[in-house]
Amino acid sequence: MSRQHDEQTLGLAGIFQAAALVEQIATRGMVAQNSLETSIYSIMQLDPACSEDIYGGAADLPYNLHLGLQNLKDIVDKPRAEHNKDVIRYVLSMVHLERKLSSNPEMLQTIGHRLKQVTEQAKYFNSENQYSEANLAPEHELALTPSTYCHPNVVANLASLYQDTISSFSFRIQVTGDPRHLQNSENAAKIRALLLAGIRSAMLWRQKGGKRWHLLFFKSRLRPSLKNIMG
Repeated sequence: MSRQHDEQTLGLAGIFQAAALVEQIATRGMVAQNSLETSIYSIMQLDPACSEDIYGGAADLPYNLHLGLQNLKDIVDKPRAEHNKDVIRYVLSMVHLERKLSSNPEMLQTIGHRLKQVTEQAKYFNSENQYSEANLAPEHELALTPSTYCHPNVVANLASLYQDTISSFSFRIQVTGDPRHLQNSENAAKIRALLLAGIRSAMLWRQKGGKRWHLLFFKSRLRPSLKNIMG
């Protein structure tokens, strides 16, 4: 059962990381680049060999998912009054939207198709950035990196995908913060892409046995898994 709990914890950390990044962009207008790259990268992992690969591999989890894991640890260790209410609200909202998405096979198919198109777009920017550095001819395809997926054009495409699909549900996530940051078009695109990333992690969490009621009584489950993952 510990393996299943570890995978559920990974999914939860992914949701919390996306939610925390949304909150940071909305209130501060900036985030740690590695956390952003990990969350955006996770959207594009459509057929991972294992759950850890969604977030860049087991060895790098303490770094790549640090923000999400730390938020989970705070939930476990700190009194409720000290929890960030906006982050919790975003997490619960993304879990709710994932349930609605999972019961809509047509939308799931559309998202899968569009994500493949985004991957092809990312390959263009990947080659644009790296051929000259690696001295490779265009026919030599380079592995896509998390930073490539954070190219503004790729993020904008993911944001458009979110608007065309998830935003069509009657339930919508209300992001609150500083209007100066929220009205910035690049920030708005990052927020929508991160909401998509959180829903992707919510899908992993559910597929590994996570249920909404677990969120009320999950501290005893989380402690050993957090220790395993964070080291």
